[in-house]
Amino acid sequence: MTLSQACGIVAVSDSSVAKDSYTCMVRFIPKETKFFEMFAEVSKNLTDAARLLQHMLGHHNQIPTAVEQFRELEHRGDDMTHAIITKLNQTFITPFDREDIHRLASSLDDVLDFMNSAAVRLVMYNISAPPPPAAELAGIIVQQSEELAKAVSNLEKNQHVLEHCVEINRLENEADLVSRKAIARLFEQEKDPISLIKMKELYEVLETATDKAEDAANVLEAVVLKSA
Repeated sequence: MTLSQACGIVAVSDSSVAKDSYTCMVRFIPKETKFFEMFAEVSKNLTDAARLLQHMLGHHNQIPTAVEQFRELEHRGDDMTHAIITKLNQTFITPFDREDIHRLASSLDDVLDFMNSAAVRLVMYNISAPPPPAAELAGIIVQQSEELAKAVSNLEKNQHVLEHCVEINRLENEADLVSRKAIARLFEQEKDPISLIKMKELYEVLETATDKAEDAANVLEAVVLKSA
């Protein structure tokens, strides 16, 4: 029995048979599902990094040591992202669109990069006592990271992903409000222009991390809607 016969294809022309045979062959090739496991590992690393950042901003005397730990998590995240892209280039049939796999890997990596930028600025700018709004923003990033981890864990079964995406977007709006109020208060109360610049930049980097988390949620939402 030929492949065309197995698929129930009626030959009309050589070109149509070739096309239908190819479609049937692709249907029989299993999709690579390891991407779900890889994204779960990335989201766990992201959550660990977010919790460490929150700890750094709440325990000022431990910042130098924590920054070294954060650097390790950031390097691990880079390696995980590279592994996903390599796997993508080696995979014929993916569980969802190749472009979305690339976008999701990149957006999750962006969240970690901006968290790392905040951690680096604590040392680079010698910020020994970060203000409370910075810790509050870090707390929001922790919540977003946890929601991303839950969404990713449900992605394969396509269950409740959109609910977590909505919550991530809500948290980003909350971060916007916290950041705006903190910067406004900074201009009202801070008399040292150098300190003002340092703190303003720290707030903006943290808030950008929440924007990147929202970008990742938007990719997850697109994946779900495409498969609906």
